[in-house]
Amino acid sequence: MLYITLGFLLGFFIPYVVRRYFKIKNEPLSFAAELYWIFHINKHISKQKYITNQKYLQLKNRYFMRSLGWGIITSAVFFLISTTVPPEEVPWLAFFVIMLLFLSEIDRRTELLPDLLTYPLLISGFLYAAFAGSLLADSTVAAAQNSALGALFGYSITTLTSLLLVRKNANNFGNGDVKILAAIGAWLGLTNIPFIILLSCVIFGIICFIYKKRTGAFGPAIVLATLLILFLLKY
Repeated sequence: MLYITLGFLLGFFIPYVVRRYFKIKNEPLSFAAELYWIFHINKHISKQKYITNQKYLQLKNRYFMRSLGWGIITSAVFFLISTTVPPEEVPWLAFFVIMLLFLSEIDRRTELLPDLLTYPLLISGFLYAAFAGSLLADSTVAAAQNSALGALFGYSITTLTSLLLVRKNANNFGNGDVKILAAIGAWLGLTNIPFIILLSCVIFGIICFIYKKRTGAFGPAIVLATLLILFLLKY
């Protein structure tokens, strides 16, 4: 019940954080400045705006429904995690999942995967391998090796792919895609990252076919593929 409630609360604030990041996405801000502008509280909004501005009320209601939907999705994912992994692993994987969900929604809205989230995700992947890491190996040393190799593979394969395709389309892979795949490799290891990359390409192709477009945010496809592989590991 704790993780279901926590998942709902964290998921509920995903649209809020994404909206705040969307406002500063084109600003050359430092890591600390991005963190401040996303989480700082507005000083004042007049009561008149709440009452008379219909566009503001519609936007507020739309974001509330979106937040509600994200809260339900996140609580369901946290419930699956809490029922399929050992108790000591649950906080680690809950953190992993919520970071992925934040990155997915940010990329969908802005087509950016900010360092503000990808670097902590990468570092925490190495920490997971060092202090828990049952998804990676039975021993700490093997888990650390698998994590390092997974991060290296996730980074190198997407970097090489982007270099090969850059002449045809410079936007095939962005720096954020490279960093998030390196971070996922650190969490799930060398044996799983190739399947995640392949599955994410398939999912992205399906999305492009459905919406009849050739380019777009690749992050949501990566995140969905990662979640599918993660739960396939446990079932």
